Amino acid sequence: MKLNAAQLPRQLKEGLAPVYVVSGDDPLLTGEAEDLIRKACRAAGAEERQVFHVDRSFDWSQLYEASHSLSLFAQQRLLELRLPSGKPGDTGAKALLGYLEQPPDDTTLLVSLPKLDGTSMRSKWAKALVEHTDSRFVQIWPIEAHQLPSWMRDRLAAAGIQASPDALELLSARVEGNLLAAAQEIEKLKLFSSSGTLELDTVQQVVADSARFDVFNLSDAMLLGKPQQALRILQGLKGEGVEAPVVLWALTRELRTLASMAQDTARGIPLEKVFSSQRPPVWDKRKSVMKGALERHPASAWERWLGEAQTVDEQIKGQALGSPWDGLARILVEAAGVRLAL
Repeated sequence: MKLNAAQLPRQLKEGLAPVYVVSGDDPLLTGEAEDLIRKACRAAGAEERQVFHVDRSFDWSQLYEASHSLSLFAQQRLLELRLPSGKPGDTGAKALLGYLEQPPDDTTLLVSLPKLDGTSMRSKWAKALVEHTDSRFVQIWPIEAHQLPSWMRDRLAAAGIQASPDALELLSARVEGNLLAAAQEIEKLKLFSSSGTLELDTVQQVVADSARFDVFNLSDAMLLGKPQQALRILQGLKGEGVEAPVVLWALTRELRTLASMAQDTARGIPLEKVFSSQRPPVWDKRKSVMKGALERHPASAWERWLGEAQTVDEQIKGQALGSPWDGLARILVEAAGVRLAL
């Protein structure tokens, strides 16, 4: 069954489904949908949780073994399967189809996928995840630029704040479509809106101009093979108080695009066709940057860094040990061409 994000809370109140799939490219919206599912699982008594990151070396038998083993700690449990590439391969497709044939009674499976292209959506495994009676496929659609003011107005209203049209317009311009940055700025604005209203002058005083954050220059330094410059920008962002999720958003977007393009070029698709098939297409001034990055690393490397970005996300949420800033630095310098010891 296919759901949108607005339908998910109501469905969770009706009872847990055996399988949930969250598909989308925006880290804030997909993360919030996944958190709702995790919260519902905990409320149902799922104290045991296992997370699997799928890359080319992943052993799909682990999914079967985990789902059919006896739980040692709880009557209910949660299994998370993260496919940053959105391509399980033949073995993974069979494993997913097999899981759907007889999902365990004591287990909820949460599958995290990027937005799937048309070819993937027509595959047997994706159709099964969408159509199977035991599965709930949550499609997360991006917030378009013209929708951003309404999205922020609703989010502020949920916090008990009414914003003026001028305040919403400036806030939209400052965050430049980055929903993670928008959510963080809204949390800040709550502290300055004790009266329940948000005016233009408050936004001008409180909200930083996101252009100075330089996250896009950070991505370019990585793609251009300039590790020292990338690290300097990263330290500058950290020193300015930029939150790690904002940096992760920018890097993950590039990593996912490059992983997809690298897979296409490995299949022999001409690079110009790969560039034009992107949504939006790669613009001319950026083609040389992307071409250099694709020539520097194979598809497997970009997929591995996507998996490491998932680990950084867990570190940010307190679900994994380690510093997210160290994880970001490692991805940056390796993708820029520096080989680090494992």
